[in-house]
This record gives sequence, structure tokens and C-alpha cells, in this order.
Amino acid sequence: MPADKIAAVETRILRLPTIRPHALAMATMQAQRTVLVTVKSAEGLEGIGEAATIGGLSYVEESPESIKGAIDTYCAPLVQGVDATRPGAAMAALNAGVVGNYFAKSAIEAALFDIAGKRAGLPVSELLGGRVRDRLPVLWVLASGDTEADIAEAEDMLANKRHNAFKLKIGTRSWREDVAHVAAIKAALGARASLRVDVNQAWDLATARQAVPALAEAGVDLIEQPLVGWDLAGAAELRQVGGAAIMADEAVRGGPPAALRIVAGRAADALALKPAQCGGLTACQGVAAVAQAGGLGLYGGTMLEAGVGTAASAHLFATLPGLAWGTELFAPLLMSEEILETPLDYRDFELAVPTGPGLGVALDEAAVKELTE
Repeated sequence: MPADKIAAVETRILRLPTIRPHALAMATMQAQRTVLVTVKSAEGLEGIGEAATIGGLSYVEESPESIKGAIDTYCAPLVQGVDATRPGAAMAALNAGVVGNYFAKSAIEAALFDIAGKRAGLPVSELLGGRVRDRLPVLWVLASGDTEADIAEAEDMLANKRHNAFKLKIGTRSWREDVAHVAAIKAALGARASLRVDVNQAWDLATARQAVPALAEAGVDLIEQPLVGWDLAGAAELRQVGGAAIMADEAVRGGPPAALRIVAGRAADALALKPAQCGGLTACQGVAAVAQAGGLGLYGGTMLEAGVGTAASAHLFATLPGLAWGTELFAPLLMSEEILETPLDYRDFELAVPTGPGLGVALDEAAVKELTE
């Protein structure tokens, strides 16, 4: 098959309002700003990718502005002229010429897989080894910070068969207040729903030593990133407290090498998989392999991407035979505006993985234009 070279890489920053304030330990979001990437081939094929961060620079070293700037100024020239149907060749060029900038690289790789899939007439999941499931369990994040409002929201999700697993964002209040908030919600939901928490690195080790057993006693199944990501020794100590599984998220930033350090240090029971913070779909696939080899559970995470980034992650997660903790690919439902021609299919507590060629999604260009900054 003759080469179809990359002719152009274009970026746009979109602003998508959320349906309610979304409170995390480091920021409260009223809207999500995300970078939409379009790669065009010489023969006229187009692929789309997406990169989103949380709260500008409050979560990670990259921001929408820096992602767009890195792609426009550095990444696009490096991949210009590379075969658009060979994502591996383009990523090799990017990794040789650009240090870090994992979110920017991830968006470009997703767009290239979109092109490759369209050219081959296959979904991206088949290019990544083949899916083992067509639907993915999806939890909902309760992040209003108000106990009664969170209970009401969860009850509505259960009644409508949208979600039966929930994650609570905590870490902005004292640990005792957080535990009381979580315990009240778990008591209301009972055995009808799994409850997890995400601390987003907000605790020190002394606090976590007290809070982890209290959360486990309250009925929490999984505690995500209670300590700063680099403190693997502290995380390993918390695993010995017992009662609830400890999951690494921010600690996985950087891809397989970071995952290997976590496994070697016995610093987690599970890993959150996020293509954006790994540097792309294939790097994230490598993280999953390392985690599985080390006996750790897998969880399909999100950077609160809209429909494009969510679809890309869904294709990868659909190829993983072990996904013990499900996924949190809920972000398109958190946003009040839709950017896809056909929204992703959420029902019966699950997300249907798109089946069309490439990512299997198409942009609503009128909506994208309206939402572009």
C-alpha cells in the first residue's frame, strides 16, 4: 500500500460548560477546556484526537494553551510527511524530538489511529489487538461536595440505570469531614452501588494513615491516589493498612516506566489507565501490560475528555481482558454541550464502544465552531 503522508495538523481549543460545578481537591470546574486535534493526510483522509487537562495547570504541567502551542510549533513539523497510516512511525519521531508533553502526543496518536482505521475499514480497537468486549462498565463521579445533593444524584443514576458505581472527589476538607460525607452516602446507597474515593494527592502520610481505615470501615472499595504521586514508599505502607484497595493515578504519569516503578515498589493494588498521561494509546497499552504482569488490577480512567477522547480510550479499554475496576468514561455526560454528530451510547450502566472505522465518531462541526474559543 503506497504511503499517504501527513499533510497538516490543526488544533482548536473548545470550552464545554459542565452541567453542575465539579469539585476536585485542586480545582472546582464550571467548564472543561479541551484541545481538538485534526490530522489531514495528502489523500484527503482526516483523523481526530483530543487532549484535556483539569483546571488549567492545577492538575498537570500541561494546559490547553501549552498543548496547542506544543503541537503547532514543535509536534506538527516533526510528523509532517510521515505516513499517516503508520502511527508508530509518527510517535517515534515525536518521542525522539519532544520530551514529555504526553497529552499533546496522545491527541496526535489518537488522530493517526483514526486515519489508519478509516483507511483499513476497521475500528481502532482492532488495530490495538482486537476487542474482547463491546460494552464497558462506567461509573459516575459525585463531586458537588454536598452530601444530600450527591445522594439524590446517585439515586437518580441508579433509577435510570445509568451508573451503579460511584466515585467521590474528596480532599478539600478535613479527613474526618470527608469520611462523614462518604459514610453518609454509602449508608444511603448500601449494597446497590460500589463506592470509591479519589483524593487527588491531597493528603500527607500521617493523615492517610488515619483516613484509609476509616474509609474502609465506611464501605469504600477503592482509594485513589491518597498521597503525592512520587511517594511510592508511603503508598506501599498504606497498602498494609488493609480494608480498601489503593490505586495509583497521578503516579502513573509518564507511562510504562512509571508503572514499572509502582509494581516494583508494591505501591498500589490497582492502576488507573489514562492514555493522555501515558503519552498515547500504545504507551497506555504498555502500562496495562506492566500492571497485569505485576498482578495489579486495571481501571479505565479519564481526563474528562469530551466524545473524541472518550471514544479513543474506550477502544483501548475494550481490548483489555482484565478490567477489574471498570471505567469512568462518563465525561461527555458531565458536559452540557455535545460535539459529536451522534452522541456516545450510555445505557444499562455501560458505554457501547463505537463500531465504525477508526474511532467510529464524527464531529458536529457547527457545534464545534460555536464552542471554539
